Amino acid sequence: MRIVVSIKRYNPEKKPQAYTQEFSLDVKPTDRVLDVLVSIKENQDSSLTFRKSCAHGVCGSDAMIINGQERLACKTLVKDVAQVDNDRIEVEPLRSMPIQRDLAVDQGVFFDNYRKIDPFLRPKEKPPKEEYRQSQKEREQFEDPTKCILCSACYSSCPVIEAGEKKFVGPAASAQAARFAFDTRDVGIAGRLEELDTPDGVAACDNHFNCTKVCPRGIKITKNINTLKKSIKKHKES
Repeated sequence: MRIVVSIKRYNPEKKPQAYTQEFSLDVKPTDRVLDVLVSIKENQDSSLTFRKSCAHGVCGSDAMIINGQERLACKTLVKDVAQVDNDRIEVEPLRSMPIQRDLAVDQGVFFDNYRKIDPFLRPKEKPPKEEYRQSQKEREQFEDPTKCILCSACYSSCPVIEAGEKKFVGPAASAQAARFAFDTRDVGIAGRLEELDTPDGVAACDNHFNCTKVCPRGIKITKNINTLKKSIKKHKES
């Protein structure tokens, strides 16, 4: 089938403003959007810029907006976003982050916010000589957010961040805060209140659920955030 790919482009060295460029090419319905972009770069315009790495939905490098929604280009098939000949696929960079060039964005603020929640285990006791032991039930408490690949699709989709009316550490950082706070090996809620109980922490989430809808790993991000909110409130009232 033949499709038209409309790509939002930006090269500050040549044009101060972003512009849209269209490419027409033959593809298979089972081709991935990443394959389409690679084909365009190799055969039509070598200056096209985008990120990719593992190409298997693990690294999160190729997150972008495809037909209006945050997706991983390596996990999105042509048939998912185009059905008939001459259908258009619109590709844009992620929102709420500075565009470096074409589909590549600067994730600096995203990772700065991520670091704010201390995304690592802070043991509540001296490590044992052999290994920490947890029950399956204890592991299940934080299993969901461990699947995060830091693609920043959730950050791009968040209306709170896009509006900019209040500071918000972001969905990914908030979900990871839950991942560590609910880990029985960690200092938990009490030891992390300074990072979590702030105006720009989990309290800033307005429950739009966009983050959960676009997460390529199926993480229940909003649920994790709300569970953390309730746990913080319960801890402060106890």
